[in-house]
Amino acid sequence: MKRHCFALDLKDDPELIREYEAYHQAVWPEILDSIRKSGIQHMEIYRIQNRLFMIMDTAEDFSLSQKAEMDAGNPKVQEWEALMWTYQQALPGAKPGEKWMPMKAIFHWSAE
Repeated sequence: MKRHCFALDLKDDPELIREYEAYHQAVWPEILDSIRKSGIQHMEIYRIQNRLFMIMDTAEDFSLSQKAEMDAGNPKVQEWEALMWTYQQALPGAKPGEKWMPMKAIFHWSAE
């Protein structure tokens, strides 16, 4: 299993943040199906203020570029992404069109 971590900001508006969280309490089934089919085995999103942090555990052969291709060809995923972008904003330093930015692991410890 591989772990991927990403960050993204929400627009700093309490009402928009509330709406964004409400959508994530009832994610569309087509989106969950797309996540599952891409090789993502576990996903969590955390928020502090308007900063989001996403953790994805994937199959070893998971490919971000392959998932992007799958998403580009899925109208429901494109609809979801367009809707979510009304609540999201790029992190400082993001390239044009870049949303979730990968985070670099800097520490890991395990008692195992």
